[in-house]
Amino acid sequence: MVKPDEYRKFALSLPDVVEQAHFDHPSFRVKGKIFATYWEKENKAMLKLSLTDQSVFCAYDNNIFYPVNGAWGKQGATFVNLSKVRKDMFKDALNCAYTTLTKKK
Repeated sequence: MVKPDEYRKFALSLPDVVEQAHFDHPSFRVKGKIFATYWEKENKAMLKLSLTDQSVFCAYDNNIFYPVNGAWGKQGATFVNLSKVRKDMFKDALNCAYTTLTKKK
């Protein structure tokens, strides 16, 4: 289980990450680009993963990791159930989202 303050701490510990509102959700960004958001009412995270990373995490347990509905999910946007995910696994997924974004040119 990952608590909201832990999620925020993990995200903001990554280099050059800032928190900024995105509609009704806090988002975590690098150089203005979002790699993660927090959905408070649902207690879930949205991570922008590569398609490969998305398939790996979703294959682990699709009750914890599952694609966002529609086109965003087909591009790697993945929800994470923060009530069920292990901290170490969430940190791995968060790092994957961050790395995917920072490696893009």
